[in-house]
Amino acid sequence: MKAVVMAGGEGTRLRPMTSSMPKPLLPVANRPIMEHVLRLLKRHGLNETVVTVQFLASLVKNYFGDGEELGMELTYANEEKPLGTAGSVKNAEEALRDDAFLVISGDALTDFDLTELINFHKEKGAMVTVCLTRVPNPLEFGITIVDDEGKVERFLEKPTWGQVFSDTVNTGIYVMEPEVFDYVEADVPVDWSGDVFPQLMKEGKPIYGYVAEGYWEDVGTHESYVKAQADVLEGKVDVELDGFEISPGVWVAEGAEVHPDAVLRGPLFIGDYAKVEADVEIREHTVVGSNVVVKSGAFLHKAVLHDNVYIGQHSNLRGCVVGKNTDIMRAARIEDGAVIGDECLVGEESIVQGNVRVYPFKTIEAGAFVNTSVIWESRGQAHLFGARGVSGILNVEITPELAVRLAGAYATTLKKGSTVTTARDHSRGARALKRAVISALQASAIDVRDLENVPLPVARQQTARGSAGGIMIRTTPGVPDSVDIMFFDGRGADLSQASQRKLDRVFARQEYRRAFPGEIGDLHFPASVFDSYTGSLLRNVDTTGIAESGLKVVVDASNGSAGLVLPSLLGKLGVDSLTINPGLDESRPTETADARRSGLVRLGEIVASARAAFGVRFDPVGERLSLVDEKGRIVEDDRALLVMLDLVAAERRSGRVALPVTTTRIAEQVAAYHGTQVDWTTTSPDDLTRVGRDDSTIFGGDGRGGFIVPEFSSVFDGTAAFVRLIGLVARTQLTLSQIDARIPRAHVLKRDLATPWAVKGLVMRRVVEAAGDRFVDTTDGVRVVETDGRWVMVLPDPAEAATHLWAEGPDDASAQALLDEWSSVVDSAGR
Repeated sequence: MKAVVMAGGEGTRLRPMTSSMPKPLLPVANRPIMEHVLRLLKRHGLNETVVTVQFLASLVKNYFGDGEELGMELTYANEEKPLGTAGSVKNAEEALRDDAFLVISGDALTDFDLTELINFHKEKGAMVTVCLTRVPNPLEFGITIVDDEGKVERFLEKPTWGQVFSDTVNTGIYVMEPEVFDYVEADVPVDWSGDVFPQLMKEGKPIYGYVAEGYWEDVGTHESYVKAQADVLEGKVDVELDGFEISPGVWVAEGAEVHPDAVLRGPLFIGDYAKVEADVEIREHTVVGSNVVVKSGAFLHKAVLHDNVYIGQHSNLRGCVVGKNTDIMRAARIEDGAVIGDECLVGEESIVQGNVRVYPFKTIEAGAFVNTSVIWESRGQAHLFGARGVSGILNVEITPELAVRLAGAYATTLKKGSTVTTARDHSRGARALKRAVISALQASAIDVRDLENVPLPVARQQTARGSAGGIMIRTTPGVPDSVDIMFFDGRGADLSQASQRKLDRVFARQEYRRAFPGEIGDLHFPASVFDSYTGSLLRNVDTTGIAESGLKVVVDASNGSAGLVLPSLLGKLGVDSLTINPGLDESRPTETADARRSGLVRLGEIVASARAAFGVRFDPVGERLSLVDEKGRIVEDDRALLVMLDLVAAERRSGRVALPVTTTRIAEQVAAYHGTQVDWTTTSPDDLTRVGRDDSTIFGGDGRGGFIVPEFSSVFDGTAAFVRLIGLVARTQLTLSQIDARIPRAHVLKRDLATPWAVKGLVMRRVVEAAGDRFVDTTDGVRVVETDGRWVMVLPDPAEAATHLWAEGPDDASAQALLDEWSSVVDSAGR
């Protein structure tokens, strides 16, 4: 049997280490990762191997040659362009069409028993056997579910935390029959998990999963790279170390000179012809490369040094990686998580802070204090996008420099000459950052329509009118010191996951497009934005009956931008209204939960005394809406969703409503009573927006003040929800309290549990296992439904070390018991 080693990846997340070296050649314990892979293949008799190469292909070919030094026979299949995991193997079809073959990544460290994997494949008569393993964090991998016989039931490629229902993942190691090539188109990008395997499963072809025992680490990040070194030294992975164990855990290669007065605390590795002087202390998980010089008084702990590095006297290196041919001068200090690229110079007494990246061929001056990355050509950046775009503390995490780079990256994803709409809230920080964003867009050949300070729904609507995309900068809700930079697509909705990843890649590589002088973008300030918005709103949302109803409402603008739309809107509606807090307050661009509650209490007092039909309170950017009934009582957000649902469904009598799966199932009863049905979505606003665009959708909401009015827009819009509510109340001639009273009470309880990142995948697998024969819904996280209709939902938080649980029962006691039961399942798995 032949093997295929995939060695074409760029390893973008590992830059600057991979700026001038392909990822498979990165050393682990002084041997390239791919060499460890080839030695594993040889141990299992797979001597004939095809290596697929693309990025810096000549370096891989030059290093391994024809494989003679390893006692193997290597041939190469070169990709002119990236072809995906399946496309690159298809590129080597000529050498593989005669028999079954094994596919393995050249940049994953493993000691799996490949012979057992091959035997399993033959015993099952499989067309494809996928090698699986269990990992703590399955986000970066493809989750795979198999039945008791080992047959694959489901693939999910690179899930979000809301989609995690197991910790069994695809390792990218496969045994395949040549017939699989019939399902791979030549010379185009094709992936196994995303394209080929789903088609095979659809046709009922035999795809099996083999859960391997042993070690496997996908060396895709700096953290996993350092971890792989430590695991080799700890003996957790069965690989050959090219040296002598002079004391327990202390490995020294041929020709190395270690002074007797040097202190070595293993496990550690010192490469061939390295020189370690007196009074040096080298502690655990340190790897010293070939020809490295470590001068007296230096301290190394969990440091990985590539070949030909010089470490000066009294230098201090902790938890860092230093690229080849780099000089670290006297008394320099490099902190945990820092990476220094190839052929750099770090001057005397300089300090490189933790997690800083210094790209190749850079000089850090003597005495310098470096706390931001020094970029050469590209940069690895993880988790750029959060739940609200790109968020962080103003002028600490979100700086004008970052805003410029983000806007440049966004512009690079668009065509030259495209138009982008920009907007902001009424804070000074957002104003300053927006100016930086506009400059970067124009410098990247993008025309800009600047709306200045407008409500968020207006920014979305204006973006959808002929722009390729939009950027809105606002203060983070409830966090006055932080800002969100929000990116929109051409429809005014938040960027899709795919578009976010595309922007992330451009930002990570710092490969920005720059305009020639004649291509600099124009800047426009469109007129009559609010009139355009209100006119469109009133044309699309049913307002019949409002003028004749004599309704009186109280509107609280919360001193935010929502108040900018209200004057023209309320006049055109012909409703008797009282507006409070209409003026902009720069000192309060957002509000805390307590301030919001106090505002609602005050609104309730005014509604009751004014004998109004109801009161509404906008959030500062006009995206969300809170309600107070005619008696001045606060209608909690989850009840407000049911009230709106009841009103809409009663009037429309057909269609679908989009609700997140965490919503009470009473919503289903309300919808069904009026002849409509619920389309359950994930908790992501993107998913609600997607369903909101469907022609059959009549309403959407998230239970937190966000409402979708599909006839006008598919995104959350507080003003549109307000107009629709006035029309519904006017036509139904019922008060909010009457509508609320006819809806059954819900008993949904929520709990948040601390969960370390390392066990989140395990937690979700344990939850699925504990569900047993009960119905399991994996729309978002895992929702387990009891036979009596009670349900509990377990959802890992995508940004924090936490797991969220919701439970619903016929009463609070029942819901509490269910919540306690499943909290113990999560707690026990997380210990």
